[in-house]
Amino acid sequence: MSISTFMGLHTSLRGLVAQQRALDATSHNISNASTVGYSRQEAQLQATDALLDRPAGMLGTGVDVVGYARIRDSFLDLQYRAQNMQLGYGTARTDSLEQVELRLAEPGDNGIGARLNSFWSSWSDLANAPESGAARGALVSDARTLASSINALDDGFETVSAQAAQQLSLLTATGGELQGMAREFAGLNGAIRDAQHVGAQPNDLLDRRDQLLDKLSSLAQVTVTDNGAGSISVTLGGAAAPLIDGSTVNWPAPAMPNPGGKIGALMDAASPTGTIATYRSELGAFAQALTTRVNAIYSPAAGTNFFAYDPATASLSVDPAVTPATVRAGAGAPGDNSAALALSELRSEPGGLNDSYAQLVTRIGTEVADAKRTTTNANALANSIEDRRQSTAGVSLDEEMTNLIRFQRGYQAAARAMTTTDSMLDTLINRTGRVGL
Repeated sequence: MSISTFMGLHTSLRGLVAQQRALDATSHNISNASTVGYSRQEAQLQATDALLDRPAGMLGTGVDVVGYARIRDSFLDLQYRAQNMQLGYGTARTDSLEQVELRLAEPGDNGIGARLNSFWSSWSDLANAPESGAARGALVSDARTLASSINALDDGFETVSAQAAQQLSLLTATGGELQGMAREFAGLNGAIRDAQHVGAQPNDLLDRRDQLLDKLSSLAQVTVTDNGAGSISVTLGGAAAPLIDGSTVNWPAPAMPNPGGKIGALMDAASPTGTIATYRSELGAFAQALTTRVNAIYSPAAGTNFFAYDPATASLSVDPAVTPATVRAGAGAPGDNSAALALSELRSEPGGLNDSYAQLVTRIGTEVADAKRTTTNANALANSIEDRRQSTAGVSLDEEMTNLIRFQRGYQAAARAMTTTDSMLDTLINRTGRVGL
């Protein structure tokens, strides 16, 4: 096969175009160096098909850009999303438990522990002065304060649970954050599929889709299924059906038996059988035990109950019949302090009411500390994996500056080759046959 006289121009032109496209890709990387979720790209260069030049052999014809690769490690993406789910769960759980701990106010002068000790001290004061009106008044006041504090703590627990339920509703309700993300994701699926159908490489759309996957992973456990042709399906929380199936969003969202992430933590906090609900149950059991133990000693002496507890409303109150004028220290003659003395000794009863409340405080404190520690560890691991992802997918300005120089030199060399070929052709075409020049 004969080789065209102008083949050198075509070869040089391909080199010019290829180096220019590589420079364009590098410029795009530099422009997005600070863009969250951006993956660096590079032009993929490939030698074009050679021509057979008999008898010399194969003659190269230059280079073409065959694609723009998105530099990303899918394995690190999976690791990050798994850890991000743990971080989302831990953060939401810690937020809820810290609100519980704040309402507990222990240790402190305003906590139930201090109110309980003041209540026992009032019985001790009454035992020392059975006929004292001041001691009786102080006892009734401390009892009402104790009952009010227990009720306020229960209301506080209920408020934290209600706030978690509200956050969960805003997140998963129609028109909420989850549905908005799902709709955007489905739209990206369709756009990516259409682009790849015509042979394009929608790298920036793929970056945005991966960024949404990262966000979804903080909300719940994410399972991704490749549908082919650039489309994927996403299932959350081990649901039986995908939330996003290609360009279709299944809404309302399928039930999540094992959500994990922020949604899982909010579900637990809002659940009637969740962690906060068990705190309320233990507090209710403490209030019930307080009512039972105090009434068992006081009722025989006074002929009336001291406390009243309503399990239906989880409400503790001082019996209406108990007033400073009617409080009795004992069942016997004036000066009898047997009931007041026995009640004051409940403070130091082994395994008694103080220990019961202390166990609740210890449990809450331990679980708050565990949640904080878990969240700190998850955050450290997520950051470590993200650093590794950025070392692969992130833009290094130093590296890009090196590439700029490399591609610039390549462009200059290709331009010089084209100029040289053009000069040769000029001599051949315009000067061949002219004598004396």
